Amino acid sequence: MGEVVGAGLLAHVPTMLMPYEERLALNGGKEISLVPGIEQLRRDVFETLDYDTVVVLDSHWFTTVEFVVTAQDRRAGLFTAEELPRGMCRIPYDWPGDPELAHAMAAHGDKHGTWVTAIDDQYLPMYYATLNLWHFLGRGLPDKRWVSVSVCQTGDTLDFLAAGRALGDAIAAVDRKVLLVASGALSHTFWPLRELRAHEASDPSHIFSREAYEADQERLRWFADGDHARVLDTMPEFLEHRPEGRFAHYLMMVAALGEGAVTAPSRQYGDYENSVGTGQVHLWFDRPAGGWTAPRA
Repeated sequence: MGEVVGAGLLAHVPTMLMPYEERLALNGGKEISLVPGIEQLRRDVFETLDYDTVVVLDSHWFTTVEFVVTAQDRRAGLFTAEELPRGMCRIPYDWPGDPELAHAMAAHGDKHGTWVTAIDDQYLPMYYATLNLWHFLGRGLPDKRWVSVSVCQTGDTLDFLAAGRALGDAIAAVDRKVLLVASGALSHTFWPLRELRAHEASDPSHIFSREAYEADQERLRWFADGDHARVLDTMPEFLEHRPEGRFAHYLMMVAALGEGAVTAPSRQYGDYENSVGTGQVHLWFDRPAGGWTAPRA
């Protein structure tokens, strides 16, 4: 029987892959903390825990009539981002996949009233919400499998939770030790283009609105306290601040772990930072000694 041995809500912003000198130039001569933060996370977690597979819940990969999970034996090639080819250009990648786990997730979709398809097409596009995190956390660890799950853009909170339940059942059914990575932001409104370059520094004063900043800060406190139930209960309010991908990446992750019964507190790596108006942070949730979910009444 498989298990999730760790989970994270992680930022993937393009700035992280820019050369050091360019990062400093955008940030008033200071390093953005997301880079040393994710490097420390790699040392603490990805180089130390016993795991087989990383499942990335990819907030940039939008599908329409179903959730899709990658099922290739291996993915390799060069990646140039359609969104920002100037900054993410011809990045090499090469990792083994996990077809068994992917097909298990697809097989559990109907049970939870949703649709999941496993796709092994070698030409399936790549998205940097997966690639950027592998660049920091998987490169140089050739035996670790990586799998990506899409966000169905016609879905809502209930659909994202259903997909997460299917993933959780698949992990339990397959003999795997898994790390779950919810790849995406908190609040996610960009500054308009004519104003954007005045807001590229990482200081949170550049978050798009005071209300979005305060909503992010609330959730950071709740995550630190392990109060995932409150995060879920207040999703309608948070959606007013346009979390990335309707927060599907987090919702699928927490549903795979037990939803509102999850009480694992977060460990934060680096600061809460701005990226052209959006709220970015690296949070890690360690597997509690007694498992992910609190005792049920």
